[in-house]
Amino acid sequence: MTNTPNDPNLNAPDIDLSTGTAADVEAMMRKFDRESNTRVWEGRPKLIVSVILAAFSLFCIYVTLFANFLEQVRMTSFMGLVIVMGFLTYPAKKGYVKVNSLPWYDIVLMVLGAAAFFFYTFNAKTILNMRLKELLTNPFYTAVAVIGIVVLAELCRRSVGLPILCVAIFFIGYTFFNGKTLPRTAYEMFYGDNGILGTPVSVCSKYIVVFIIFGAFLEKTGVSSFFINLANSLTGRFAGGPAKVAVISSALCGMVSGSSVGNTVTTGSVTIPMMKKTGYRSEFAGAVEAAASTGGQIMPPIMGAAAFLMADYLGVPYSNIIVRAIVPAILYFLGIFIAVHLEAKKLGLKGMDPAMLPRFKSLLKDTYLLMPLIVLIWLVCSNTRTMQFSAAVAIVVAIAVGFINNLTGYYRRAAENKGVAAGEVVEKFTPKTVFEALEAGGRSCVTVAVACGIAGVICGCITVTGLANQLISAIVGVSGNSLLLGLFLTMICCIVLGMGVPTTATYCIMASTCAPILIQMGVPAIAAHFFVFYYGIVADITPPVALAAYAGAAIAKGKPMKTGVTATRLAIGAFIIPFVFAASPALLFIDTVWYEVILITITATLGMVGVAAGLSGYFLTDMNLLERALMIGGGLALIVPGTLTDFIGLGVIALGVAFQLLHRKKAK
Repeated sequence: MTNTPNDPNLNAPDIDLSTGTAADVEAMMRKFDRESNTRVWEGRPKLIVSVILAAFSLFCIYVTLFANFLEQVRMTSFMGLVIVMGFLTYPAKKGYVKVNSLPWYDIVLMVLGAAAFFFYTFNAKTILNMRLKELLTNPFYTAVAVIGIVVLAELCRRSVGLPILCVAIFFIGYTFFNGKTLPRTAYEMFYGDNGILGTPVSVCSKYIVVFIIFGAFLEKTGVSSFFINLANSLTGRFAGGPAKVAVISSALCGMVSGSSVGNTVTTGSVTIPMMKKTGYRSEFAGAVEAAASTGGQIMPPIMGAAAFLMADYLGVPYSNIIVRAIVPAILYFLGIFIAVHLEAKKLGLKGMDPAMLPRFKSLLKDTYLLMPLIVLIWLVCSNTRTMQFSAAVAIVVAIAVGFINNLTGYYRRAAENKGVAAGEVVEKFTPKTVFEALEAGGRSCVTVAVACGIAGVICGCITVTGLANQLISAIVGVSGNSLLLGLFLTMICCIVLGMGVPTTATYCIMASTCAPILIQMGVPAIAAHFFVFYYGIVADITPPVALAAYAGAAIAKGKPMKTGVTATRLAIGAFIIPFVFAASPALLFIDTVWYEVILITITATLGMVGVAAGLSGYFLTDMNLLERALMIGGGLALIVPGTLTDFIGLGVIALGVAFQLLHRKKAK
């Protein structure tokens, strides 16, 4: 893909217009992302593995809808199947690409690990009726528990990565240091209600898996292509259009994907080449896609399924969560949108040829693609059905939409759509497509379930040792009476714990470990949960473990670390906004009235303009250091709710704009 001599955006001839191939992206992700480092199956073995994954999805749907098992039976059978699928999917080391290979030691680990959980499944009533002393003094039960925990930890190393595992090992070590014996620790972590079988796995096996499967079906309906085409029709013709398309389409796709990395690869394969052809440099193009895709996880109404989990944790209606999430999410994407617009103006970039863009009116006929989302949201908001039942109904609707596509010619139109989203969805929806969606859903569940299992271990150790109160006391003690310092320390904890962990598992970890700290410090519960969720999510673009940024860099053929730093700058809103609503929850519509919300939204929007301009170094013209400092400082003051800070922010930004006007006048 190269620019022609007449290309209006040909103002930077040193820009490399090449983009990474699918092989380049796979190689990059195998290097950095554990979840992408999978075994290679072909022929009959591939079919067998695919059937197992699809059967797991069906099993999860059946259990969540119809089964009346004991909770311990449901969770242990779930984890036993996850162990089997995990070892069939993930090899022991990175770069392992031997076809149809399952080493003997992996077979041993898979059998032992699954057997440990299934032993509990088939003996649940007996174990629950046993006295604690009997369990602690029986070496066999201790050995089963240790095997289950160790095998799960090894699978976590393979599929999720070391950061969360290192945290778990630290807490287990602390448990021993605190005087707990091996039998007691094994019992608490494996058989008890506060370990592996705690809240994270309970929520994962009951809710998360069904939403993951729903996302897999939704993707097969072609909704990603629809979102990309919609974004193109709305913003493609304006300055730096492809980057704006990336922001909008990634926000829409990311809210249902539940994976920052997966969303970056899916939409980035379309938007990043367009951004580079327009004139954006590789690292900026990859960073825009990574920042927007990561932000998709905080975008209502789905929020990567975390909205449903947050409602369950807090015991509030789902509609309560999504209403409070609206303003912070808009501010986040507004910051990125303004940044890419200013970058386009700074580089003198133009939009795409309107003749090459889809027409908005022509897309109206495809709005039925949104029906699964509409049905899901309506069922959940109406409180007529459980969340898992609503997701199952939405899956059925997604299948129906897929077959409707065959009748409407949607796939043909997507393939012929002037190259904008061509290739995204070109195959007809068939029973094979249903099987592939079930398979993809099952595969995506593995890493989330494993991460939730290890999160349960972390939470269990904190509960058993009473460390939660000590952590709260420590952070409160270090921060003194400074809420700002306490928030900063919690932010660091969230980013570290969220490194390389899937969205829903990230929230489970944060809700159990970090949110109680903020609540103890006086932050409202909803604000505390939003705070920790935001910082767990931005771990995907925060170096050194910035998996979404690395995915964007692989497609854009840019430098991974530089892409991560740029993505962090673009997503600065995600680092600022949580501090604002934690210190002043009015941004989340807590303890406020409607006119205050309108005022806060207006001033925060102006503040994001100032911050984005200051960080990009351009507003009306190039900025010097003083102008950048004024715009950033004034912007931050406007984002913080309060009459005094609003007046200060407006005055400082007005001064910065005045300097810009003088600067531009002199340049002329």
